[in-house]
Amino acid sequence: MPLNLKDKVPDFHLQDQHNKEFRLSDFKGQKVLLSFHPLAWTSVCKKQMKALENNFDKFTDMNTVPVGLSVDHVPTKHAWSKNMGLKQLRILADFWPHGQVARNFDIFREVEGFSERANVIIDENGNIEFIKIYNLPELPDLKEILEYLNKSSQG
Repeated sequence: MPLNLKDKVPDFHLQDQHNKEFRLSDFKGQKVLLSFHPLAWTSVCKKQMKALENNFDKFTDMNTVPVGLSVDHVPTKHAWSKNMGLKQLRILADFWPHGQVARNFDIFREVEGFSERANVIIDENGNIEFIKIYNLPELPDLKEILEYLNKSSQG
């Protein structure tokens, strides 16, 4: 069953670009922004990940852990993050089972073999608080996400 707004997200673990485990349950008490991008080494995906990196401190100030994820494997993530100069942002490999986390959110594109471009915010208790799917060539509006997080932290 696909996950929907307010659903509890089952715990998952994926490897990041440094082959370190990211386990969702390790971030209980914090919000987590899952920023899905279709594939590494594409221009819009690069802009999407660089925007997260460039605003990393803003997310931290709002008790939010941003992560990027796609179906690319760890060595690809490692080379790509190094090429982009990422210092703080973790980018996760939803490689095997292929696209399983994206499938859980019903945003995996079977024909192409990768996820939609989407942002999912998981609240401090592990429930889906926000989800938005973008057109593949569209760069997600990070200002919208930051404003949403700021508003939700006040409310």
